[in-house]
Amino acid sequence: MTARIYLSSPDVTEREEQAVVGALRSGWVAPLGPDVDAFEAELAAFTGRKHAVALSSGTAALHLALLGVGVTPGSVVVTSSMTFAATANAITYTGATPVFVDSDETGNVDPALVDKAIGDQKAQGAHVSALLPVDLIGKVADHVALAEVAERHGVPHVVDAAESLGAFREGRPAGQDGIASIVSFNGNKIMTTSGGGALLCDDADFARRVRYLSTQARQPEVHYEHTETGFNYRMSNLLAALGRAQLERLPAMLERRREWRTRYRALFAAVPGVTMFGGDDGATADAGTTVDNFWLTSVLVDADRAGWTSDDLRLHLAAHDIEARPLWKPMHLQPVFASAPAYANGTSERFFRTGLSLPSGSALSDEQFQYVTETIEQFLQKASG
Repeated sequence: MTARIYLSSPDVTEREEQAVVGALRSGWVAPLGPDVDAFEAELAAFTGRKHAVALSSGTAALHLALLGVGVTPGSVVVTSSMTFAATANAITYTGATPVFVDSDETGNVDPALVDKAIGDQKAQGAHVSALLPVDLIGKVADHVALAEVAERHGVPHVVDAAESLGAFREGRPAGQDGIASIVSFNGNKIMTTSGGGALLCDDADFARRVRYLSTQARQPEVHYEHTETGFNYRMSNLLAALGRAQLERLPAMLERRREWRTRYRALFAAVPGVTMFGGDDGATADAGTTVDNFWLTSVLVDADRAGWTSDDLRLHLAAHDIEARPLWKPMHLQPVFASAPAYANGTSERFFRTGLSLPSGSALSDEQFQYVTETIEQFLQKASG
């Protein structure tokens, strides 16, 4: 192979090109337009929500979701420790402090530990203004249990579904839980608008408020009138056109990633000390069971049993121009959040230490994926010899 193989590169085709060119030729080049409206309607229908608001990033959606449920400076927001920094960053944008909670064995936040964290924070006199769990690497968290915890404590439940679009849990699509949920369309996600994201909710007033804040909080006057601080967070019509084409193709892209997961499972099935991260993938969504969206396929390596580490494999792949990446470094270990409260049980630290995400993108060709698996097989043969 001559070109570098990436973890999850954008999967775009002639269909996306046609959609963007069509939007250009329509004259709707400035932000907003008919493709934004249509994309929002299609995305709401796909996720089973009443409303979707297309925004400039998943982080922007998180920020507005937290503001929408009343997160205020000086309060705390309980969230997953094992996540990308955007989750925690959005909390800090509001002036609140993140409180990090560790994972269960699926990688998602542990509901029992969330219950303990909220109760403990309240006992210390903190105002817990929201619960913000994350759907990790394509698998929906246990939002039934989390919603029960949030309701019992009187805390708003917002969901970071940035990584799980297209996944299901017990027949419910990702993005359908919480007062509001957010999805991301960053370039490496399951589908992309280059950059972008969306907020999903069922309350018309909530959606209206988010649209207002995301367009600089402009009052309905001929001149520019503002009574509060707003944000420049709306998605452009051109990117929405790209998103509409991607959403059309999403089922096929999901299936392609499912194929890679199946083949990785077969490759590592007999390798001592290697397990697939996240547990079982589940059956089909129609069966009403838990289903991953297969965004990234990751493995956990028990070095004592395997005789090698996840980083050994990562370096071998890198030497062959193949990208692989450790699982997220827990937020409670990040220097920027060293002073934030954390309820850790060691699980996410173990996942970070032993986990590795492998090339999983739907844009991978059969030839590229074969090169990846052959390179892994070469490593395994050398390591076992």
